[in-house]
Amino acid sequence: MADVTNDAGVGGQLSAGLLFAIASATAFGLSGSLARGLLDAGWSAGAIVLVRLSLGALVVAPLAVRALRGRWGALREHLGFILLFGALPVAGAQFSYFSAVRRMDVGPALLIEYTAPAAVVVWLWLRRGERPRPLTVAGAGLAALGLVLVLDLLSGADFAPLGVFWALCAMVGCASYFVLAANERPGLPPVALAGAGLTAGALVLGALGLVGLLPMDATTASPSYAVGAVPWWLPLAGLGVVTAGFAYCTGIAASRRLGSRLSSFVALLEVVAGVTFAWLLLDQLPGPLQLAGGALIVAGVIVVKLGERAPAPRPATLTTLRPVPDG
Repeated sequence: MADVTNDAGVGGQLSAGLLFAIASATAFGLSGSLARGLLDAGWSAGAIVLVRLSLGALVVAPLAVRALRGRWGALREHLGFILLFGALPVAGAQFSYFSAVRRMDVGPALLIEYTAPAAVVVWLWLRRGERPRPLTVAGAGLAALGLVLVLDLLSGADFAPLGVFWALCAMVGCASYFVLAANERPGLPPVALAGAGLTAGALVLGALGLVGLLPMDATTASPSYAVGAVPWWLPLAGLGVVTAGFAYCTGIAASRRLGSRLSSFVALLEVVAGVTFAWLLLDQLPGPLQLAGGALIVAGVIVVKLGERAPAPRPATLTTLRPVPDG
């Protein structure tokens, strides 16, 4: 989605890259279901995201430190960008997504967030005058139609307006990720940006919690899932280690082997994983109309990707971050 890599010549690394990409998308897709159990048990979205980002930062830290050897000045040079990256697309998108799944099912919330590529197209058109190609416009139209079906607007059924609002905020945060990650920062490798962004996001949320602007409610009550009640620390560990640290590391490894375009296509499996985990852990399954809308959204995103302008040639050493999404 954010084309900041040389997509050429992945050769024999294709199989390993696909395995990494599938593992990353599956891990990211688990986050909404794990968070929903904690939210129902009494945790606030801010507290969950703070723990998730903190644990994720610890997991990514060794890779980030290794990548920054001899280039520590890059953190100081790009401090403002790192804080913005951590606050908006990392912490902001995840907080908004968890706030959405507190009020609506995981599947529709994730599908709304994944309309972000269409929002990026509109942003680039309005901000930079990059007129989208007809194929891109068609893809955005498919995604918009799919969104109408996901929200079940045609039947007049009730839906959670506040949940939709937070899901749209998550979409904006996700879109900002693609825009910000596409801006190269000399001396700041992608894995270092991932680690620094997770750390910055945790610090921003922690500061907001300390001054009382963001509720930080926590409890030791056992969250319940379809498989039964589990210890409170288990989903937290899963969110931090699996859906943040592991997901980021495997996503970056996938992007290095596949290139940004192919890895971003495979990343759409996060939607499938998210819906599957919501069904297995929460007994949430979208209705036929919502499933059809979800298929249209995914198809629309694929068409948007196919309609993108080819990226300018970049040095072979540059790599890209895996899309974040959620969540």
